[in-house]
Amino acid sequence: MNNRSNKIRGITAVLIITAFFAVIAFLVGRPLVQMASDPDAFRDWIDDFGIWGRVAFIGMVVLQNVIAIIPGEPLEICAGYAFGAIEGTLLCIAASVIGSVIVFLFVRTWGMKFVELFFEKEMLDNLKFLHNSRKLNFFVFIFTVIPGTPKDMMAYFVGLTKMKLSTWIFITAVGRIPSIVTSTIGGDGLGEQKYITAAIVFVITMLISLLGIAGYKYICKKMDKDN
Repeated sequence: MNNRSNKIRGITAVLIITAFFAVIAFLVGRPLVQMASDPDAFRDWIDDFGIWGRVAFIGMVVLQNVIAIIPGEPLEICAGYAFGAIEGTLLCIAASVIGSVIVFLFVRTWGMKFVELFFEKEMLDNLKFLHNSRKLNFFVFIFTVIPGTPKDMMAYFVGLTKMKLSTWIFITAVGRIPSIVTSTIGGDGLGEQKYITAAIVFVITMLISLLGIAGYKYICKKMDKDN
């Protein structure tokens, strides 16, 4: 009974947190997804809302992590545009950790039934070798660091493994830094009207992502054969 009560409390807490961020994002955060033509006016809008502008943005990224089919890069670019590279990066990392923890707890509670709400089982087959891997933490960290890999899908997969929540929080907080930083730097360049700098950052990021996707597929196939 105690375990059941704890589960119910945990699920309730996660649902309340998710609902809170959803409401904040809907009521306050919708303009954040629109790249305003006037950077100064856009930043003034953010300043008018103060801390709630930040909370709204975090809520949107949390929802993007939970509904993993929504791409996260536009929001990361928007963060750099609105908040600058440093603050934008910190907000994105904080939101990604919150969203990843929510997904992790949902998957741990409901298992594959919850995962299949967003992904077909076949999409996770490329990662099935990790279930029995002794190097689970290492490979998940590498996949999270490499740009272009399906990081949000990884959150759903990790909940199906024996990885500890504390380990997953660390991997999310550290491993997502490279991909987030490149997006926020590009967004910051747009906000400062340094269009050439922003273009260079985006092109380099795209090339690295393509290499990352290719490397990710190669590692998955190789490890699957070895197992």
